Amino acid sequence: MGRVTAVPQPDLVLISWSRNPLVAGSPRRIVAARVIGNASPCRADLTPNALLRTALAYLQDHDVGFKIVFRQRTSNISGYLLLQRNT
Repeated sequence: MGRVTAVPQPDLVLISWSRNPLVAGSPRRIVAARVIGNASPCRADLTPNALLRTALAYLQDHDVGFKIVFRQRTSNISGYLLLQRNT
């Protein structure tokens, strides 16, 4: 009988973001983040109220390797992103 191996699953990060509607041009901030698999070494940047720009820059860094596979604006001040890394 042959050896059975599991197919590696991609790492996923779902980020919900929002910006302050009372301040024009306010930065997007993380409201919530959910990790399926492993998001190291970026786990510390996925905390609520952290800047989305900083988290995305780190997640999409060449060494980390996440890519945005889906983005949706739910209103003028909020939305969510799904990032994937193939291991």
